[in-house]
Amino acid sequence: MDAARIPVLIAGGGPVGLALAIELGRSGIACILVEKRDSTVTLPKMSGLTIRCMEFGRRWGIAAAVRKTGWAAHFPQDYVYCTSLTGPELGRQRIPPFAEQRLARTPEPRASCAQLYYDPILQAKARSLSGVTLRYRASLRDFTEDRDGIRATVTDEATGKDEIIAARYLVGCDGAEGAVARALATQHDGRGLIAPSYNLFFRAPRLMEIHRKGWVRFFRFTDAGGSWGELVGIDGKQLWRLSVFATDRPLDPAGLIRRLAGVAVDYDILSAMPWERSERVSKQYRRGSVFLAGDAAHQNSPTGGLGLHIGLADAVDLGWKLAARLRGWGGEALLDSYESERRPAALLNVRASSEEFDLLAALPGGEGIEEDSARGAALRERWAEAFRASNGATSRLYTENMLLGYCYEGSPICVPDGSPPISIERRDFVAAARPGMRAPHAWLGEGRSTLDLFGNGFVLLRFAGHARGGNLAEAGARRGVPLQLVDIADPAIAELYERNLVLVRPDGHVAWRGDEPPEDADALIDRVRGARAPR
Repeated sequence: MDAARIPVLIAGGGPVGLALAIELGRSGIACILVEKRDSTVTLPKMSGLTIRCMEFGRRWGIAAAVRKTGWAAHFPQDYVYCTSLTGPELGRQRIPPFAEQRLARTPEPRASCAQLYYDPILQAKARSLSGVTLRYRASLRDFTEDRDGIRATVTDEATGKDEIIAARYLVGCDGAEGAVARALATQHDGRGLIAPSYNLFFRAPRLMEIHRKGWVRFFRFTDAGGSWGELVGIDGKQLWRLSVFATDRPLDPAGLIRRLAGVAVDYDILSAMPWERSERVSKQYRRGSVFLAGDAAHQNSPTGGLGLHIGLADAVDLGWKLAARLRGWGGEALLDSYESERRPAALLNVRASSEEFDLLAALPGGEGIEEDSARGAALRERWAEAFRASNGATSRLYTENMLLGYCYEGSPICVPDGSPPISIERRDFVAAARPGMRAPHAWLGEGRSTLDLFGNGFVLLRFAGHARGGNLAEAGARRGVPLQLVDIADPAIAELYERNLVLVRPDGHVAWRGDEPPEDADALIDRVRGARAPR
């Protein structure tokens, strides 16, 4: 059977697979995405986007659509801790509505857009790009690999007909139990199973009328049985997702809703699903022409909302590197750097997620904690002391310096400049342009960010009238590397970036910086394009 040949085959049509298709499509690289389900999304497995996720949305031109969908921008983002919706409030973490957030560190504050709404936005963007083909109800059954790439067997779920697709590269974005992850059968680091858990997705239009705590984004419950569950608002109207932290027995949906509400309330169950809360990171992200990304490479507790955060960064990192390699200017070491950059980031993020869960699940309850009595007051004070001691049930690792300021320390395609690392445990965010870090945001003019400069090749920023650096552009041209020179006169931005010359990669991370051009521009370009190993 003759095989259709394409540059990249993507297995899995969730957010990470769609993000990778968008990255490739933006770069003019043809790809086919196969997904065994149809294109509809019925469950809000993901309910929020971090700042970095929204910055990627800005990169793809979908950030405005995401902000308008799901949780209303004027609704509070608070976390309320309580015994039940009608029981005593134990604590509250106030977070302003998105419409009121003005952050110096980013042009895109985080957003609450559940997967029900987010996936269709990604699908529409991917379909708008020439060269991107989305094939739903099509399953990757198996594949073989040779020196030219892979040959995959894809089955049409409607007809049962098999098709052979030949591709230079295959990326598994189809989850831990997907065909690609199973075929690679890599070992994992991490704790493994943390807890058997349970999700309940339901409709209850009058749920917020039974109490006086107001509309907030999250409710977290502690009662006689301890800290047991989290209720997340999905649409700001009537849709809710309850996550039960740990259970070793079948659960009754009606009993769970009565427990969280504290009184009887009308509802419709849309989905009830047991699942495993896990911490795993694959020891291998690549084998030859085959790569893992998203949940196929790592699984984490959803506490803290980092699953999509890690997965989208995988897609952006791998996307530009595959495009560079396929266009001929990226060296083979560029693809090796995907694992060396993204795996340490995943290890850190899954650990932070587990710590968030451990702290939340450990908050103490007790029989009578909801009572208006001395016993109830004492139990609530014990809870408050534990909450304060746990830093508001927040991991020491869960900081904006981890989420936004993470550095690809030791990356083979970044050139260190001797500047000291910034501790990710530091609570106040430190914007910096150290090699390996996300280039910091600053406003260039009305509505235009420095982040908007990045995404189509390398960019050499030149500050303080420093007109040199042309040798880097010339070296890039000799290698076919797309490299644009951008002059910035604003002294405040120059101070933020700290060097006269800053070379930024297509994914927005700093590759090199210096006050003077490098003596050997060709060697520098070869290193950052993955054509030469560091000495």
